[in-house]
Amino acid sequence: MKKLFGILLAILFVGAVVGTGVLLFKKSQRQPVVYATAQPARATIVRKTVATGSVVPRKEVAIKPLVSGIIEELHVEPGQRIERGQLIAKVRVIPNMVQLSSAESRVNKAGIALADAERELERRRRLFADGTIPEAELQAAEIAWQQASEELAAARDNLDIVRRGTSDRVASSSTTLVRATIGGTVLEVPVEQGNSVIEANNFNDGTTIATVADLGDMVFKGKVDESEVGKIRPGMALVLTVGALPDARLAATLEHIAPKGVKEEGAIQFEIRAALADPGDLTIRANYSANADIVLDKREDVLAIDEGLLQFGLDGKPFVEVQTAPQVFERREVVTGLSDGLRIEIVSGVAEGDELKNPNPDLVAGPGAGRPPARRG
Repeated sequence: MKKLFGILLAILFVGAVVGTGVLLFKKSQRQPVVYATAQPARATIVRKTVATGSVVPRKEVAIKPLVSGIIEELHVEPGQRIERGQLIAKVRVIPNMVQLSSAESRVNKAGIALADAERELERRRRLFADGTIPEAELQAAEIAWQQASEELAAARDNLDIVRRGTSDRVASSSTTLVRATIGGTVLEVPVEQGNSVIEANNFNDGTTIATVADLGDMVFKGKVDESEVGKIRPGMALVLTVGALPDARLAATLEHIAPKGVKEEGAIQFEIRAALADPGDLTIRANYSANADIVLDKREDVLAIDEGLLQFGLDGKPFVEVQTAPQVFERREVVTGLSDGLRIEIVSGVAEGDELKNPNPDLVAGPGAGRPPARRG
């Protein structure tokens, strides 16, 4: 009985060893590789570059006061449409004490001179009536009186201007009245009533009371890398994608390329400007961020393949592998054309319906896998 049990254990041990060996042998055998294939397809190939920038008004003007003082009245608000010459604000002048003292002194002197001229005129009128002096001397006294009167009026106007920034005689053209220099839309009003403002001079830019722009004439301003600037020229079509309007595509025409580049983050960038076409019912606001696709070249309805199907020989010539039988491929050189980075035009070498081997290991099909659908343009 013990002998029979020993024989049985020996048979089981041998069977286990043989089974393990067979299993390991099968696992060590490499499965046959079945390559995925794809067909060439008709497509439109577009090669383009992208410029980043923003949509801004072509004309944007900062309205500044002609005199320093305090905002007494504000007549506009952001978003308001205004016409050229329309009143924007009124500035109340804070008089300079030195200028005020000088202006008051000028008025006093002019008053004294006028009183003296009046006395002299009266004296000569009496003498002329007595026949003591000729008419010419009387006329000279009248002219002197008129000049003194005019000097007093000018001195009083000057005093009013120093005190209030205006006078009664020039109220309509007063420098305290800030008016729009262009028609358009008020973009911003960075001051409030009661704020101090400074006129523009050689030492500062002055205080901006309002910014006005024509939103009916918008342009795209962006930057293009120096590696791409040589490929673009004025007149090229642009397609703008605006961040605030993700579903909209705006047409534009390139009209200016900067003659000088600027170094930014280690690269030379060239500024470009493009005129926007009529956006229709879309509302385009100033300073929308945007990306511009600049079409460098385009091929319509051409035979194309995914660039991943293309291979290169030691001589640098491109080729593809065409399936002649199930999982049997032959090398075939091709002539390529335009590429957009994902697909490439095939000028000659393959035809529609050819099955092309995909050499990418990540896309190799498993045993029994079918051909993936061809990518259509």
